[in-house]
Amino acid sequence: MKLLLLLSLSLFTMSTLWAQDTPLPLREIPAAPETYSSGSVLARMIEGLGYRYYWATEGLREEDLSYKISDDSRSSGETLDHLLGLSVTIYCSAKDIPREFEDMGELSFEQKRRMTLENLAQAAALLRDKTEAEVAELSIVFQRGENQSEYPYWNMINGPIADAIYHTGQIVSYRRASGNPINPGVNVFMGKTRE
Repeated sequence: MKLLLLLSLSLFTMSTLWAQDTPLPLREIPAAPETYSSGSVLARMIEGLGYRYYWATEGLREEDLSYKISDDSRSSGETLDHLLGLSVTIYCSAKDIPREFEDMGELSFEQKRRMTLENLAQAAALLRDKTEAEVAELSIVFQRGENQSEYPYWNMINGPIADAIYHTGQIVSYRRASGNPINPGVNVFMGKTRE
């Protein structure tokens, strides 16, 4: 599994070099599915998270990334690292593979942002057409060395997805406090942004 993660990170790094001119996913929420299903509702939740994350992180400056509300709190940059980890968990669980905890190395803000958005977009795509029975077969599996723990997929909603929405809101607040509020045209209800 470590080889798979290392290969994935290597491919991500190579694809990042090639994709630097490729638009980031989730700049807006895609059109709604025609029907409600377990998979389509989960996908829509993740797309909503991705849209919020896209605009929360658009145009962040170095001073925004280093901003902390207090000495003992995480900086915005550290919060973005946590969000990247949550996006890996969301993606791995949608793909039905264990989430291994490996050092991501020294990634730039732009690489972390792209990787987070791509993880969320891919997770939504994997879930969108899943039936109730297929979603019921999913679980969240954490792999730490030889230790593995497994949780029901229900925990994805109140765990990583809700946590990521919460922390994305922190980024919005922190960047406002550091003098760089998000684009006022962002409309999370409609999932589109007036520019």
